[in-house]
Amino acid sequence: MKDKVVNGMQIFARSVVVPVLFLPIAGIILALSSILSNPTIVGNGSFLINVGKFIGSGLWPILINLGIVFCVGIAMGMAKEKKAEAALIALFSFLIFLGANNQWLTLTEKLVPYKVTSDLYGTGQTVILGFQVIDMGVFLGMILGVVVALVHNKFCNKEFSGAFGAYGNTKLVFMVLVPILLTLAVVLSYVWPVVASGITALTSFINMSGSIGVFLYGFLNRFLIPTGLHHLINTPFLYSNIGGELAINGKTYFGAVNIFLAQLTDPSVKMFDPSAKYLQYGMVKIFGLVGAALAFYKTAKPENKIKLKAILIPAVATSVLAGITEPLEFTFLFVSPFLWLVHSAMDGLFEAVTVLLGARTYGPGGLIDFVAYNLPAGIGRTRWPIFIAVGLVQLPTYFFIFRFLIQKLNLKTPGREDNEVKLYTKKDYKDKTSKGSGEVAADKGSDLAAVIVQGLGGKGNIETVDNCFSRLRVKVTDASKVDEPALKGTGASGVIKNGNNIQVVYGPKVNGVRNSVDKYLAV
Repeated sequence: MKDKVVNGMQIFARSVVVPVLFLPIAGIILALSSILSNPTIVGNGSFLINVGKFIGSGLWPILINLGIVFCVGIAMGMAKEKKAEAALIALFSFLIFLGANNQWLTLTEKLVPYKVTSDLYGTGQTVILGFQVIDMGVFLGMILGVVVALVHNKFCNKEFSGAFGAYGNTKLVFMVLVPILLTLAVVLSYVWPVVASGITALTSFINMSGSIGVFLYGFLNRFLIPTGLHHLINTPFLYSNIGGELAINGKTYFGAVNIFLAQLTDPSVKMFDPSAKYLQYGMVKIFGLVGAALAFYKTAKPENKIKLKAILIPAVATSVLAGITEPLEFTFLFVSPFLWLVHSAMDGLFEAVTVLLGARTYGPGGLIDFVAYNLPAGIGRTRWPIFIAVGLVQLPTYFFIFRFLIQKLNLKTPGREDNEVKLYTKKDYKDKTSKGSGEVAADKGSDLAAVIVQGLGGKGNIETVDNCFSRLRVKVTDASKVDEPALKGTGASGVIKNGNNIQVVYGPKVNGVRNSVDKYLAV
């Protein structure tokens, strides 16, 4: 049972990443539109103001309709095959639910009267794509996406013979879903208000916990990174009402990210909402891990420092600029889990301090994100210099604490290994597989994807392949066939096994790796 639960959480966390990968792009473009539409930057009366507003108007429909985005993205991400059909059926399903739920509220005379959408704020109802329905935020999309995926995976290959042949496969999936969706539209109109009360209580607890709540959020968000489940911690705070609700110019925005962006594009907002406390977890990416890397270098054996420098510099640059930390964090995660615990605790602590000092910054990513979002917002509205000041304290703190613990506990962090760490090459792997397990080695002219697939146990062992910002996420049939040394020899900085869910950490190049693997598997 435990393995099934963990496996299910892994699959869901992997699927949530599918839509999340695209949202930062929309956010950055909105930040650009804010710059162009700000009179203090481009000048009063500039034609760029209307250009900025035009760009922003084109992007906002994505962020205020995240329910449908998550519904389609999760269904596609969880589908084992025929992903395009799963996405289309998810769209149909979302629309069916909206129509049915609206009609049920009408028949039961539960519709709340309103003149403008903002009148529905706090009533438990909202308007989505013109339908007045129960207000479930992104959770509606998440629930429907999971339901669609489960039905799709069960029936998408079911065929009928004779006259009913046209109604098999994915058409059957749609037919099975219709009564399920109609039932959910009725049931959730009664169940969700109770769930919403629980969510409100959770939010109130975290908010009342003050700095302790922020610390726990930051700690768990960092500590769970090795499992890949950290998305289950931050996503609800970033994109649902767990992370806050705020009405701006007649529209209600849910989640820390959407609230920040809505305020960013509204120059009348003088001080950003406190929900920004859930956006501070990027500080360690820009500052803390730089201090950790310096500690690794200072405590390394003299003969290893040149080689270590070549590993650390690109890893640090990736963390600072792009906010992708795994290439650096995985250099010590498996060597010293205790150091990872300390790292997670310090991250949560510095997030709490930053919020306590009054910062309202956008800081989940690296330096590029930080500049793009906070500079257009201005110092007065975000107090971003506080983030920088705390970060400048965080860097030496990480350095001294990491150096002390490494030396005191004689931790075998990078550069301090007793034996030379040898990364397997493609040739090493071919020799190993041809002499060892009896499996056929990759041909001489095969590319890196062949080695990766072989390291994952071969084509027959791979069920699904996905990726997030930095990891290749693979569902395999038999985890015992996965060859970790071989995968690390392909340039991976770490391999994580959670049951049959395998995560191979490649950093920013993961998209190219995913494409190569997909092409190889398609042959």
